[in-house]
Amino acid sequence: MRVGELLTPMVVVMRRELVGSSYIQADETPVDVQMHHGRGQNHQAYLWQYSRPGGSAVFDFRLGRGRHGPKQFLGPFEGILQSDGYTAYEHVGGPKMVHAARHALRMEQARPLLDIIHQEIERARAHALPSSALGKAANYTLTLWRKLTRSLEYPELELSNNLAENSMRPVALGRKNWIHIGSPQAGPKVAAILSIVESCRRLKIPVRDYLAAVLPGLAGTSIQKLAELTPTAWAAKNQ
Repeated sequence: MRVGELLTPMVVVMRRELVGSSYIQADETPVDVQMHHGRGQNHQAYLWQYSRPGGSAVFDFRLGRGRHGPKQFLGPFEGILQSDGYTAYEHVGGPKMVHAARHALRMEQARPLLDIIHQEIERARAHALPSSALGKAANYTLTLWRKLTRSLEYPELELSNNLAENSMRPVALGRKNWIHIGSPQAGPKVAAILSIVESCRRLKIPVRDYLAAVLPGLAGTSIQKLAELTPTAWAAKNQ
């Protein structure tokens, strides 16, 4: 927990850099938390993960799954937010990007394929009962079709949210071992540690080397200097 406390200001800087970008992927996963209120039951909290392809990842601990979580974390973010279909991500961010070559390729190759897929789903829905599994799947897909095809409008977008979801896999596997987070106060510290570990993994930095270089003097480092010590900045200087 002391390591998480030391890393928390660093993650604040990483968050500031992330929300200043034009494109963020997001995902969330539940985690149990001991509440110590005498009832003997854990509370279901959430770890939210925000990242961009090829860059750092920042985890955010919240006691709930409400819309205020991403809105508070992302704050002034005005780029594109890519996520699953969960409604808490609605009305966050706004588009502003251009990638001419990638856009031309997608319009040439992806749009015709998507048109075929759309036609096949329409055909399947026309012959399926609305309450059947096929009917429900077709309706769900067509309801989200505009979101599923956003990559045709904004070529910087990845075709899927898999990078963000893969970042949550260690948490999902870890839950079986560490069972729960010890208290609500420990949640942000755990999130800070996960942010550094996952960012180092994405940037191909040995996390042991990074922590050995940064942790010893971190307590006495001013907030203004932390931007020079983030995993992204460290990777640029040491690779």
